[in-house]
Amino acid sequence: MKEILEQHITQVVDQVGFSGAVHIQSNGEPILECAFGYSNRSEQLKNTPDTRFGIASGCKLFTAVGIGMLVDEGKLTFQTKLNDCLEISFPNFSEEITIHHLLTHSSGIPDYFDESVMGDFEELWEELPMYRIQNLHDFLPMFQNREMLFQPGEKFHYNNAGYIVLGLIIENITGMNFTDFIETKVFAKVGMEGSGYFSLDQLPTNTAFGYLDDEQTGSWRTNMYSIPIKGGADGGAFVTVKDMTNFWNALFGNQIVTKETLELLRTPHMQSSPGKYYGYGVWIDKPEETISKYHVMGYDPGVSFHGAVYPNGTTIVIASNKSDGAYSIIKAMEEVILA
Repeated sequence: MKEILEQHITQVVDQVGFSGAVHIQSNGEPILECAFGYSNRSEQLKNTPDTRFGIASGCKLFTAVGIGMLVDEGKLTFQTKLNDCLEISFPNFSEEITIHHLLTHSSGIPDYFDESVMGDFEELWEELPMYRIQNLHDFLPMFQNREMLFQPGEKFHYNNAGYIVLGLIIENITGMNFTDFIETKVFAKVGMEGSGYFSLDQLPTNTAFGYLDDEQTGSWRTNMYSIPIKGGADGGAFVTVKDMTNFWNALFGNQIVTKETLELLRTPHMQSSPGKYYGYGVWIDKPEETISKYHVMGYDPGVSFHGAVYPNGTTIVIASNKSDGAYSIIKAMEEVILA
């Protein structure tokens, strides 16, 4: 199996110019661990399985888990209304918005970056410099006073702002900064020693710079000015592929939230497209009657990420410090793993 996987991955790496790391586990045992490309092109430092990579929206699951922990502690429920757990004014938001709506992208609130309309994440920072976005409150001016898009529960519409609001709820209830809460209550709990929410101007050792390539000129640049300077509740954490595997193991092993909360988290609550559903912070593939995959993914300029758990006991985590590549690798791995 390992040799076949290595052959497949080498072919795809050459085809797409993949830069990143891969970790595959089967029933708790690692079966493939490898890395390609450079974490720092200027210094010619190579990526390794222990390199920290940005994962963009891949960390929305961490926010959902944080909410689940507060539910388990009795501090709120998934049906708690937004107005009852957050003391911030949203003058045009429906009073019927619940935690459930925010988690499932069905709240109807306006987004600060609507991926179905806006094609370039970098455009956001032309008027509001990315270095000004250092905490969750800094996002509020971009959506706080806008009108609802639709009524809560009416439909699925992927929404980054909804997860910013969830992070603000965590801060309000715990009295902790969101990133501190996730790092101490989630990452530390499951042994994610190499992971965290790092500022782009203060990256720790062995962290990959995200790169954007210009195919026409052959030039490249880092994503330093393309994404918020520090990640938060809707994206931007840095993880190692092994840490993310540990997280999946702990989550599905009921080491972070209760069995009841885990089942709600991985329930297909909202359908996004045929065979594609969303739970609480996690995508769910259900092409027919049976679930075939639980997964998270993230894309930012200079970032591509996929992490998935399959019913056959396989876990695949792929992180890249380029804007694409992770999807091609995971599809190639699935051809072998799921054959």
